[in-house]
Amino acid sequence: MSQGSLLHTMIRVGNLERSVEFYTKLLGMKELRRRDVPDGKYTLVFVGYAEESTGAAAVELTYNYGTEQYEMGTAFGHLAVGVPDIYATCDKLRAGGAKITREPGPVKFGTTVIAFVEDPDGYKIELIERK
Repeated sequence: MSQGSLLHTMIRVGNLERSVEFYTKLLGMKELRRRDVPDGKYTLVFVGYAEESTGAAAVELTYNYGTEQYEMGTAFGHLAVGVPDIYATCDKLRAGGAKITREPGPVKFGTTVIAFVEDPDGYKIELIERK
């Protein structure tokens, strides 16, 4: 069996443009590609920090026409994003209206500095400082 690679993680969103704006303008990702499927009544937008052809993973934002909200299950944990300056990132997110649910600081019993933010649909994103 050959070695695989993580391609993307799909999350369902209630307002596609609001979510694209959050991931691109606040988290600094790029919109990599978009596919609207009117017959299937959905639109997909892939966002990430680098083109998928480089081996980088992406986040697939899936908007199903007419669905504005999803119930959060208890199985999903969070996405994790590495950032060079967690304090500046949280300031930018907060200024953009994002909800910081855990302020930056070291993890319990460790030294890694993390924070948590929620995207517009309530998905948790762990920010991990990577200098």
